[in-house]
Amino acid sequence: MSSRVYRRFGWAAVILAVILLIGTVGYWFIGGRQYSFVDTLYMTVITITTIGFEEVIDLSGNVGGRIFTIFIAVAGVGVMAYIFTNITALVVEGQLTESFRRRRMEKIAGNYKDHYIVCGLGRVGSYIANELHATKRPHVVVDVNKSNLGADLESFGDEVFIEGDATDSDTLLKAGVEKAAGLFAVAGDDNQNLVVSLTAKQLNPKLRVVARCNDMRNGEKMKKAGADAVVSPCAIGGLRMASEMVRPTVVSFLDIMLRDREKNLRVEELPVPESFVGRPISALNLKRFPHALLLAAKTGDNWVYNPSENYVIDRKNTLVFMTTPEGRDELATLLKE
Repeated sequence: MSSRVYRRFGWAAVILAVILLIGTVGYWFIGGRQYSFVDTLYMTVITITTIGFEEVIDLSGNVGGRIFTIFIAVAGVGVMAYIFTNITALVVEGQLTESFRRRRMEKIAGNYKDHYIVCGLGRVGSYIANELHATKRPHVVVDVNKSNLGADLESFGDEVFIEGDATDSDTLLKAGVEKAAGLFAVAGDDNQNLVVSLTAKQLNPKLRVVARCNDMRNGEKMKKAGADAVVSPCAIGGLRMASEMVRPTVVSFLDIMLRDREKNLRVEELPVPESFVGRPISALNLKRFPHALLLAAKTGDNWVYNPSENYVIDRKNTLVFMTTPEGRDELATLLKE
């Protein structure tokens, strides 16, 4: 965009400068070299701008001077018209482009289903959006600050953005909250996250809401407002620092797992459908998925780590795997059969 603007106005500015120079020098000669630089420049400017003030240089009976004036007027007016037309076009184009972009984003968000909504694109929200992008999960980013959206847009060209206040029901509806699977309330203010959680739950009671909480004294309030989980970045940061000290190898393993863009391994969870209830783990034939490792099976609050092939699948089981985004999709397809 910027390079096109520079080219468009650069040449026009050069041509205008040349016309001003030619006009100034020309009127100097036409006036018999008796007029100052300011007088001849003034004569040129009032000619190309069609202001029509009294002539500084008398052209009465000077046919050559009048022909020269016609040339300067036509060329100058043409260039000035070109410049003003392009300025208007740029303003209108920018407004139309922004309007079309907004409508396109809202249309895409409206067609989403079982997606995630990230409310607040600060430091925490950016990491969440990055993780959702890396694991190929459909999501919508909502932020009231357009500059934050623009910065993220440069990083991820295919992000879906909704510009607006996430505490407003209309904004969340544009983001598809009624059909979403989850929402992250990650603004920098606890009160705002509380209102976002409350508003989102009212619009979609089945929605899972994870809220950021800077002061854990507000944690219970957020849960009562509708947040299913409350996370404190400070608490997580402290645990991470402690782990870095006492179990550096484990932390290194997790870091490599998260940063490896080729394998892109993650720990994922998948519910078990009715068709597999009462059958052993071996019925899943997990050997078909070389990039999937079964870590645990969860039933309510009970965990079975590294379940054996003979482990019988329960109705409320959730299986935890280490796998890639592609492996997750393959396993999800298997468990739907």
